[in-house]
Amino acid sequence: MFNSKSSSSEKEYSTGMATIVASGTEINGNINSKGDIRVDGTLVGNLTTSSKVLVGPLGKITGDVIAQQADVLGTVTGTMKVTELLYIKGNSQINGNIYAGQLQVDATASFNGECHMGADAVLKAPLASVVDITKDQLNAAANDQ
Repeated sequence: MFNSKSSSSEKEYSTGMATIVASGTEINGNINSKGDIRVDGTLVGNLTTSSKVLVGPLGKITGDVIAQQADVLGTVTGTMKVTELLYIKGNSQINGNIYAGQLQVDATASFNGECHMGADAVLKAPLASVVDITKDQLNAAANDQ
């Protein structure tokens, strides 16, 4: 029933469940995940996943985002690198450069930065830089809550 060799040949699997950063929650640091992530709170740091990111209407990310797919309804300040579809919805706002395989933008959404589309653009995108978190940024994020 239990195989002692399983620890030496472990494979990484997504659980099929999403990680949720709930409204009112603030995370200061980077997040790395294999599964889906929903951000309804505040993240000051980089977010990297091999799956999907959803930034809810009240969600705020100050840092770079790397994902397979992303839906943004809130605010992202940083570079977004999405290998498949990046959907900027509703009254969302992105302040930073976008590298996406495909891009869909609602008429009420906005972004300020450069936009690079297609598989080649995503492959040639610069790697996310680690966000330097200053006390002023932490205080500003805390005051937004």
